[in-house]
Amino acid sequence: MAKNNKLVAPFLKWVGGKRQLMPSIVEHLPENIKDYKYIEPFIGGGAVFFNLQPKNAIINDYNEELINVYQVIKDNLDELIIDLKKHKNEAEYFYSIRSLDRNGEFKKLSAVQRASRVIFLNKTCFNGLYRVNNAGEFNSPFGRYKNPNIVNEPTLKAVNKFLNNNNVEINSGDYSEILKQTDKKCFVYLDPPYHPISESSNFTGYVQGGWNMYDQIDLKTACDELHKKGVKFLLSNSSADFIKDLYKDYKITIVKANRAINSNGADRGEVDEVLIRNYE
Repeated sequence: MAKNNKLVAPFLKWVGGKRQLMPSIVEHLPENIKDYKYIEPFIGGGAVFFNLQPKNAIINDYNEELINVYQVIKDNLDELIIDLKKHKNEAEYFYSIRSLDRNGEFKKLSAVQRASRVIFLNKTCFNGLYRVNNAGEFNSPFGRYKNPNIVNEPTLKAVNKFLNNNNVEINSGDYSEILKQTDKKCFVYLDPPYHPISESSNFTGYVQGGWNMYDQIDLKTACDELHKKGVKFLLSNSSADFIKDLYKDYKITIVKANRAINSNGADRGEVDEVLIRNYE
């Protein structure tokens, strides 16, 4: 088997990123994972996807701006790199780019310009935290970093090559639509917005509207449907009692994560999370 390219890696810092949980996730994947079609309906930063580098995959996210970045890296990389090089790591410039989604100018941006904007804001905003308010406007403040890596060419080029050399379908929409396309030859990794352990940790700012208890119940119902179809799934979530009770009929493993990002960015520490699966 060809070795995975280590340069194929997340190009954005995303809330709830899975890089540090990777050993635990890999340990709990099904045997012969490479034989399955890989489905990830909440792709986010894509840490698991890029770690596995599947030959056949469907990736999806509800966040259209995020998915546009994946599509542009695949289809228009040279133009994207040129546009990224135009950005300046200055507060006034940052806020002028951030404010584009508050007026009609945003609709005039090309797909490349929109992708470039997301990467720039992600690399230069406080804590690298992609956050939008209820109106869908990016609202993280300027980060004041000395040398942010705005144009990470080696990673962007490696991701471009990977997306083009494999059968990867890129979608933006509701996760339930993606799950309808699954069968026994698929493996599904689910990384939804986490259920809050406490009110203060309720960070769901990366998709308009956020998630609530009823969304978690809907997802559990969707997992039950996968199970009935004989589709293997692995799901990440917080270790909230509500989640552990909801999925009590499945295999639940507690894993430790050191979370550096939450609602105020200052609280850091080791927290319990769960990996839930429907196979041995």
